[in-house]
Amino acid sequence: MPQVALYVCTLDAMFLVYILIGYPAALFLLAKAFPRPVRRGWSPRTVSVVMPVHNGAPWVEGKLTSIANLDYPPDLVDVIVIDDGSTDGTAALASQVPLPRLQVLALPRGGKARALNAGMARATGEILLFTDVRQPLDPPSLHRLIECFEDESVGVATGELVIMSGDTHEEADIGLYWRYEKWIRKSLSALDSVLGATGCLYAMRRTLAVPLPDATLLDDVYLPLAAFFQGYRIIFETGALAFDYPTALGSEFRRKVRTQAGVYQIVGQYPRLLFPWTRMWFHFASHKLARLFLPYALVLFAVFSFGLPRLWATAALVCQAGFYGLAVLDPWVSAVSPLKRPASLARTFLVLVGAALVAPCFLLRSRRSRTSAWEATEVRPAAGTSPTRHGL
Repeated sequence: MPQVALYVCTLDAMFLVYILIGYPAALFLLAKAFPRPVRRGWSPRTVSVVMPVHNGAPWVEGKLTSIANLDYPPDLVDVIVIDDGSTDGTAALASQVPLPRLQVLALPRGGKARALNAGMARATGEILLFTDVRQPLDPPSLHRLIECFEDESVGVATGELVIMSGDTHEEADIGLYWRYEKWIRKSLSALDSVLGATGCLYAMRRTLAVPLPDATLLDDVYLPLAAFFQGYRIIFETGALAFDYPTALGSEFRRKVRTQAGVYQIVGQYPRLLFPWTRMWFHFASHKLARLFLPYALVLFAVFSFGLPRLWATAALVCQAGFYGLAVLDPWVSAVSPLKRPASLARTFLVLVGAALVAPCFLLRSRRSRTSAWEATEVRPAAGTSPTRHGL
C-alpha cells in the first residue's frame, strides 16, 4: 500500500505542478522560440457593434458614450443594442443616447445567445465588434483591433480587460489570477491562437460568424472557435482595452462555475478539440480541459497521503492541513496580519478551483434555467480605484 500511495501521489503532484506552473512556463518558451507575428496595418472597415444587455440601466448610457468616443470614423460604425427582456428601462435609456447609427432591438427574455443571434442578423459591417454593457472602452480600442485584420490569417481579435485596483486582499488576488491568465493568453496568441475571447471586447469577421445554439454558456468561446475551425487565428491584442471594477470572491466564484460548465459544453459542441490532429488541441487540453480535473487531483492527493510511508505522510498531511486551514481562517485573519496575504491567496485558489466541482451541476440544470442564468456580475467601485492593467 505505501508504494501504491507513493506512486499515485507522485503522479498527482506532477500533474498539479504541470498544470499550474510547468505548462505556462513551457508555453512561454515555445512562444518565444516559434512566434507567429501578426501583420498589422490600417484599412478602414465598416463595423457593426453588437451589444446584448439585460437590465443594464446603470451602465448603458455610459457605455454608449464610450462607443461614441472611440477613435474611429463614426460613419463606418453602426451600433446594435439588443435588449433581452429588461425590466429596468434599459431600452428607453439606450434610445435617448444621441448616436446617429444606433438601433435598439427590444426582445422578450430569451437569453444572451438569442440576443446575439438577433444582433448578428441585423449587422451589415465587415467586422462585428462584440461588447457587454458594463465595461467602457478605451478610445483607441476599435482602431487597434481593426489593425489586426490586415493579416488575412486573423479571424478574431480580442482585447484586454483591465480590472480597477481593488481595496481588499481577495480583490487583489483575483487581479493576480487575471494577470496569470493573461500571461498565458499572450503566449498562446504569439504561438498561434487563444482559445476564446474576452467577452466584453472582441472583433470578428462577419463572414465567419455562425448562429449560436440556444443556452450557449460561452458565446465568447463558441463564436471565436467557429473562426478557428475555418482555418483562422484568434489574436489577443493588448492595445485594445475595456475597463471594469473588481469583483468580490463570491461573484467571481459564480462566474467561474458558469465558465467551467461552459468548457464541458464547448467540448460537446466542438469535439474536434479533443483530437490530436486538431491545431492547438494540446493547448486546449492543458489550459482548459485539465483544469476541470484540478479539484479531483487535490482530493486524490489528500486521500492517498494517508497511505504514504510515515515520514512522507506526516509531511504531506501537515502541509495540506496548513494550506486548507489558512484558507478556512482567511475571513477572520486581520488585514494587517502577515498571515493575511497567504491566507487570502489560499482561499482564492480553493474557491476558484472548487468552481470546477460545481460546474457539472450547473450544466445539468434545465435548459430554461441556464438561459435565464444570464445576469449581471456584482461589482463595486472600490475607494480610490484607478485603472490597473492586469497583463504582462
